[in-house]
Amino acid sequence: MTSVALKARPQIVVGVDTHKDFHVASAKDQLGRSIGNIKAATTELGYRKLLAWAQRLGVIESFGIEGPNSYGAGLARYLSEHGESVLEIGRPNRQRRARQGKTDFIDADMAAAAVLAGETVGVPKSGNGNVESLRMLRVTRASAVKAKGVAIVELQHLVITAPIEVREALAGLSARKKVRTCAQMTPVHEPKTPEEAAIFTLAFLARRYEFLEQEAKELERQIERMVHTSCPELLELPGVGPDVAATLLTALGDNGGRIRSEAAFAKLCGVSPLDASSGRQVRHRLNRGGNRQANRALHTLIVVRLRIHQPSKDYIERRLAEGKTKKEVMRCLKRYAVREVYRTIRDTSSGDQHLLKVA
Repeated sequence: MTSVALKARPQIVVGVDTHKDFHVASAKDQLGRSIGNIKAATTELGYRKLLAWAQRLGVIESFGIEGPNSYGAGLARYLSEHGESVLEIGRPNRQRRARQGKTDFIDADMAAAAVLAGETVGVPKSGNGNVESLRMLRVTRASAVKAKGVAIVELQHLVITAPIEVREALAGLSARKKVRTCAQMTPVHEPKTPEEAAIFTLAFLARRYEFLEQEAKELERQIERMVHTSCPELLELPGVGPDVAATLLTALGDNGGRIRSEAAFAKLCGVSPLDASSGRQVRHRLNRGGNRQANRALHTLIVVRLRIHQPSKDYIERRLAEGKTKKEVMRCLKRYAVREVYRTIRDTSSGDQHLLKVA
């Protein structure tokens, strides 16, 4: 009797529209009929409530989540840890939204429909290992480097417009010497004149720059350490430094098994040519999609190789002699580099469950 009852339970998919404070979920059966919806808080209790609700409705095939790397990251990790299949849902169809209207429950229902139609983006990153740590370190370092750049620009601008006494004291100095000199200035506690205000602000900007520079260096050291922990063989490839390696590993994710082939990784990095054939014309065009940070990292890798790697130098000379442009040859080299990077990471895994080592 129990086995018959279990067989009678419907197969369901669940679509989730994610928000900062709550998520809205909608369930559909295998025939596409809506069988319920729920609103749950973005807390562990809320995640537990949402999962229990879905399990009561039937046998869950998969969850389709909008923004699993943003507002839905916590829910995606929770469901994965409890053995559920999680898929990433792309941006809602604007034409369908224009016809049906816009509410959270409609968006969740559209997410469930996308899962049934096979219109998912793919398996999201698990976000539970070394690569997630790398991502956070890279984001923080990038903000420190950006703020450091703003500080030095503001300092040099203030030097240009400062009173003559201050300007002449810093005249002829390089940017770094200006920072060092300004950082050693002793500002007045309560500036009252333009000269005092200039010294006050320049000292603060210089010290801010030096602090951000040390912060960026420490984060860079931590990134290099984490790359050595995750995939040290990657750093042995020509042209691959800690920043390039960290960028490519971040694009791949901790659960690298979601990228099942070298071609899929090339598409993820935006270096796979796209078919643009029509009629008798057979042609391919540049792929402007994919992860642009990973694409930039590959460009950096190739630029370095063209300076230090003799096989790459020989290759570009041979292809240029064949009539290819330098941009076309560099695109070819990017594709070869993706193959090398992917195989290196795959071989590092040695058949583990995750493509990358997890601490």
